[in-house]
Amino acid sequence: MRMTTTAVLATLALAACTPAATTTDSRPAADAAPAQIDSSLTPDQVAAATAITRAPAPRAAARASAAQLDTTTAEQKAAAAQAPEVAETKLGDTIASLGNPTEGGFWIKTPLVKARGIGRIVNPANGKSAKVDLIPLDGPESGGSQVSLPALQLIGVSLTDLPTIEVYKS
Repeated sequence: MRMTTTAVLATLALAACTPAATTTDSRPAADAAPAQIDSSLTPDQVAAATAITRAPAPRAAARASAAQLDTTTAEQKAAAAQAPEVAETKLGDTIASLGNPTEGGFWIKTPLVKARGIGRIVNPANGKSAKVDLIPLDGPESGGSQVSLPALQLIGVSLTDLPTIEVYKS
């Protein structure tokens, strides 16, 4: 009986220490709250935008393909690719690289913003765009930006390229 109790306690202890592989969003819950987003959008518009841009973190795997790491749905991709419904302000151009592929959803970490917000990135080479979460990144505004895997794919960029993209805030 003591062996079984020890095994159960060890399993529970390990489960408590395991990284949050079962969460639905790789960002802290406090960051995910629509009320903390700096935007001129109404609360309903922010809620609708975050429903599009947020996705669960992919399952941990030693060797995962881009398709396995992309947890966005076809509906989210279609909604993120739609033309903007509200006026947007161009924040600037930035060199984009692939961000952490294990962080789900459509997002850009960029020094062009100082507070979280909702926006859009555009690939000027082909005109494709994606609605994204704007996440501040420390550094000079001339520094590069990190973009989520699904967002790069949606705007038609190879995951190994370093394109210049346009960033807009809603």
